[in-house]
Amino acid sequence: MRSKPSTPSKQSGPSTHHHPTTTLSADEARRIALRAQGFLGAPDRRSGVRGVLRHLGAVQLDTISVLARSHELIPYARLGPVGRTTVESAYWTDTHAFEYWSHAACILPIEEWPHFAFRRRAYRARPHWHHHLPDGAYDQVIKQLRTEGPLTATELGGAKNKGEWWDWSDSKIAVERALMYGDVVCTERRSWKRVYDLAERAVPDALLHDDLDDAECVRRLVRLAGQSLGVGTRADIADYHRLKGEQFDAVVADSGLVPVTVEGWDKPAWADPQALATPPRGRHRTTLLSPFDSLIWERARTERIFGFTHRLEAYVPKPKRVYGYFAMPVLAGGRLVGRVDPAREGRTLVAKQVSLDGPKAVRGVAQALLEAAQWVGCDSVRIERVDRPELTADLIRAVS
Repeated sequence: MRSKPSTPSKQSGPSTHHHPTTTLSADEARRIALRAQGFLGAPDRRSGVRGVLRHLGAVQLDTISVLARSHELIPYARLGPVGRTTVESAYWTDTHAFEYWSHAACILPIEEWPHFAFRRRAYRARPHWHHHLPDGAYDQVIKQLRTEGPLTATELGGAKNKGEWWDWSDSKIAVERALMYGDVVCTERRSWKRVYDLAERAVPDALLHDDLDDAECVRRLVRLAGQSLGVGTRADIADYHRLKGEQFDAVVADSGLVPVTVEGWDKPAWADPQALATPPRGRHRTTLLSPFDSLIWERARTERIFGFTHRLEAYVPKPKRVYGYFAMPVLAGGRLVGRVDPAREGRTLVAKQVSLDGPKAVRGVAQALLEAAQWVGCDSVRIERVDRPELTADLIRAVS
């Protein structure tokens, strides 16, 4: 990292009073991003899954489960084979976290509750969707939760009417609206169903009434996103918690993030000052990544940092898929070196489709597959198809 101009005491222009802007090489920016996301350096095992959640600020939820659900894959990718029940209880016991709309539906540390007040207010001012709600349905749901304690939508009177999946029942519409408004909190998922409770019961008092104004909320989220990313452009940082570009613009000067220039990036960037304080060093994690991992969830950023184009193909018609239904990028040595589309057959982890960067990727991909297999209780790995047939035998050897 170096500053321009080289003598820090000099000003960057005759009449300006700006600090010189730090310039980062593309490589330094990549390593800063990896460390900020928990993939470079020793993992904080003592803080475990909760430490990962606090560090990332948001863990995205998704219905797809191939090896495991995405919110289980996130701590696994950083900490290694952490027990799946350990993951669930770390998130959900003693109201350590809540689920809300951040990057998408995400698990968020409970300490972030006050910072989403701006979003709760926005939903109240302009409901997110326009389902008709009969009079009294909202109050009825609140009353039922008050009397009966935490409940799923089914327990509240049914999640759906008899029709299509989006044909929600009145109680489901009401409780989801109450969730958006902040009267109700999702405190856990039970067999993938949201469990709702009253905010006044679930959120610690000190956090419940911490009324931050919109600017303060957004400033805090911009700061936190900058810390979680290490370094990022306006779009990277705003997208982390799905803020608008103009919300970012309004607060970035007071957010504590510092402007930096990254070589090869064509847009201005900002960094967490702590990320610039020490050079990123340590061991790299080798692992399969969930397509919903915050390291790679912004496609443009992933291309800029890793030169790697990543797209989830689960919703692409089968004949049009290039890499497979749930292709998981493989991280090794701080680079994205390939992809694996996994499946399970009994106690065998099947790599239905593997794409490799080149011969050097074989070792990392094999290591990632073997560790993942062990984690999900498989005792062998079978390779089906490799995009570079000449490397198939090497990969098969490496996983057997």
